[in-house]
Amino acid sequence: MVIGKSLTLNDALTFVITLSLIVIARSQIYNNSKSNNLIYQVTENRNLVGAERKFVSFMREHGKEYSTREEYVRRLAIFARNLVRAAEHQALDPTAVHGVTPFMDLSPEEFQTTFMGLKPDLDGRHGGDAVNNEVVGRAVAPRLDVRGLPKSFDWREKGAVTDVKMQGTCGSCWAFSTTGAIEGANFVATGKLLNLSEQQLVDCDHKCDARKKTECDNGCHGGLMTNAYNYLMEAGGLEEERAYPYSGKQGKCQFDPNKVAVKVANFTTIPIDEEQIAAYLVNRGPLAVGLNAVFMQTYIGGVSCPLICGKRWVNHGVLLVGYGSKGYSILRLGYKPYWIIKNSWGTKWGENGYYKLCRGHGMCGMNTMVSAVVTGA
Repeated sequence: MVIGKSLTLNDALTFVITLSLIVIARSQIYNNSKSNNLIYQVTENRNLVGAERKFVSFMREHGKEYSTREEYVRRLAIFARNLVRAAEHQALDPTAVHGVTPFMDLSPEEFQTTFMGLKPDLDGRHGGDAVNNEVVGRAVAPRLDVRGLPKSFDWREKGAVTDVKMQGTCGSCWAFSTTGAIEGANFVATGKLLNLSEQQLVDCDHKCDARKKTECDNGCHGGLMTNAYNYLMEAGGLEEERAYPYSGKQGKCQFDPNKVAVKVANFTTIPIDEEQIAAYLVNRGPLAVGLNAVFMQTYIGGVSCPLICGKRWVNHGVLLVGYGSKGYSILRLGYKPYWIIKNSWGTKWGENGYYKLCRGHGMCGMNTMVSAVVTGA
């Protein structure tokens, strides 16, 4: 098994067996110096050292350090379990490549808390938006003519998308999805691309859903793009990133109305029809989207088209920036049309920070929480 390559079940199971032996093995070396907290060996079995070195290689590549032997062994155990998950994902999602990503030392629960910020309800309603956008008790976008849509489209090529950002250990995906949609809408309206402030939303936005008063924006603990639009319409607008820089943690609100760069005039939800989503994307700009991110922790590249992916468990906010007609499958399983999705987990994740998700199947619920925003003077 090579880090960064597709995983097989045999590779993953080998790691699990290896881990079991490592955990019961006698510690030989433990380096906890201030200059280097890496533990290079916890076993004297020569056959197991190579497996441990793969984990250490992961640590070095992604700047991971653990201050105690116990934490190191715990993270190694999680790493091994995630290798099994990656192999399972590869089997269920063969048109993509799954393997070692920067988040392989996080349990699914930790990953959910740290990198996702849309909290679904057990009855299938997520953040006050019903599974079908068209039955939500708020403005739904009128249907557009879908004839003549281009076969492929990408707002990055037109200058409407800022660089990929990194939300850090803060469940603020909803804020990045919101700013991305506003940045794109402002570009369409003015021709200017501004880098807008997620931190203003993290610190200052506590807006609650009009229909479900318990669904409120709460900084690093989650929020909703539609709530954020309402907050911005009431607050007067959004500052630029340079005026209100991102810190990756929730702090005291420092919003200055005199520094507003873009105002939000209105927003609307898009029908669940993916052709309508494509039409609004082409005509209105990048769209804020919620989806089920269950396959994203181990995603490396290719067109993700899982055989099974729940559509009612929407837990992550992203930005839809384009689509393609023929996404080549790395495993030679044919060509698939796909959506181009900007994520907020940095450029070391996925395809330089982007996710390709197959189009036309409502995959992972990506069509159930889509919104467009209108900027104003």
